[in-house]
Amino acid sequence: MSFAREASRAVRSTLVLWVIGAIIYPFAMIAIGQIAFPFQANGSLLKNNAGQVVGSALIGQPFTSDRYFNSRPSTTSYSTADPKKDDAGVLKTGVSGASNLAPSNPALLERIKGKDDPDPSKKIEGDLTRLKTAGVQPTGDLVYTSGSSLDPHITPEAAIAQIARVAKTRGFQPNQLETLIAQNTDGRFLGIFGEPGVNVLKLNLALDRINGK
Repeated sequence: MSFAREASRAVRSTLVLWVIGAIIYPFAMIAIGQIAFPFQANGSLLKNNAGQVVGSALIGQPFTSDRYFNSRPSTTSYSTADPKKDDAGVLKTGVSGASNLAPSNPALLERIKGKDDPDPSKKIEGDLTRLKTAGVQPTGDLVYTSGSSLDPHITPEAAIAQIARVAKTRGFQPNQLETLIAQNTDGRFLGIFGEPGVNVLKLNLALDRINGK
């Protein structure tokens, strides 16, 4: 009798804990997320002027046009490459991750400084040359990739360095872009952790909203 009673109690306890842990708690978290933090709970999705979802505030995108503020380099092209057509091998390190190349590694130096070659197909322009040609003073985060290669932020200094190029291409006043950068700069977490960063996708979407351009 005692054994049956203890077994019944164990079964009931297991069922109660299962209902709490597998049903009540998850659904409570979903409800709290949807009510209190709907933007974050649904992926921090960002929309363009047409109301179309164009990305997430949590994951970077490759921007290289002079009309936009450029992102920092990515070893995986922000995971936008097609694995079946990855001729450049941008996904060879996986969908997320750094190159882990040492500062003296020839491959890293070629990407940054470029490589001259009689064969145009083998010539590498280099990020430094590209930035200087565009009138952008290179900063560390415009030359080096992030640890995940998915970082959506650049430093305020990197954004400010691109103001002249974007203002010239778009026909904007530099002070307009300075305001946009300030509005799209995320501060330190809790005011003390990390460094301020400019969300490139948010900034470029705000850029498109100016006068509907």
